[in-house]
Amino acid sequence: MPNEHILHLQDVYKGYDGKVILRDIDLAISEGEFCSVVGPSGCGKSTLLRLILGQELPDSGSIHLEGKLIGTPDPRRGVVYQKYSLFPHMTVLQNVMLGPSYLGLDGKTSASKKEIEEKAMYYLKRVRLEHAAHKYPHELSGGMQQRAAIAQTLIVHPKILLMDEPFGALDPDTREQLQVFLLELWESMGLTILFITHSLEEACFVGSRLLALSQYYDSGDDKYLHGATIVEDHPLMRVAHSTEIKQNPQFQELIASVKSRAFDPSLRQHIHDFNLKHIDSFRTN
Repeated sequence: MPNEHILHLQDVYKGYDGKVILRDIDLAISEGEFCSVVGPSGCGKSTLLRLILGQELPDSGSIHLEGKLIGTPDPRRGVVYQKYSLFPHMTVLQNVMLGPSYLGLDGKTSASKKEIEEKAMYYLKRVRLEHAAHKYPHELSGGMQQRAAIAQTLIVHPKILLMDEPFGALDPDTREQLQVFLLELWESMGLTILFITHSLEEACFVGSRLLALSQYYDSGDDKYLHGATIVEDHPLMRVAHSTEIKQNPQFQELIASVKSRAFDPSLRQHIHDFNLKHIDSFRTN
């Protein structure tokens, strides 16, 4: 039922110009989960994020957040994109203060500048940027800018944090550092995260749950004229934040398995053979 999970999608379809992009998306996410989403290029990962954000409406099906139809964008859904969202003419502190200046703070429709500044500094400390509060975005590294963007989002207390390739523009070392940082933040703050990435390794490392979208399957329709759906759904074991797990044989086996089953156009597994192992996985059709 929708009210048993913080986010619930059922029978969701979405297409453009007569072409189906997402087909029969059934997904239930519990509070506190870190869901990584992977899939072939063009399969609709970002479309799924926009539907949850409320930027677009599904053609059919339903999306519930906290038991209510999701509606248009609101502060319950925070989003961090690959491209930095900071305003260049404002300091880091001013950028983080911007949301509550318009939306209110901690449930209050109005708050003093001092209250907002104190809360902004709290979140800058959480992302280890208090020393950069009065710097401008161009003075920060790429990794620091993304941490500031995360603080900018968290200050309005979203129920779910949506992240669309947030580390895709970073160099490998900085990217790995941000992966560990995000895991620590998720655990310490009890966040609910939907994290879209092109990297299977990144998805398996940061997530507590791995979801794979794919258009490469056999639905029984002629010529496979259908959109992507969830073909893999795995619970991931949470371990200490050591990147050494990336060399673990089981870790590598999971990557290889998901890559072969979700990314290979020639496989065409039947919908009844999907690898849906998570306890909350379900299909209505």
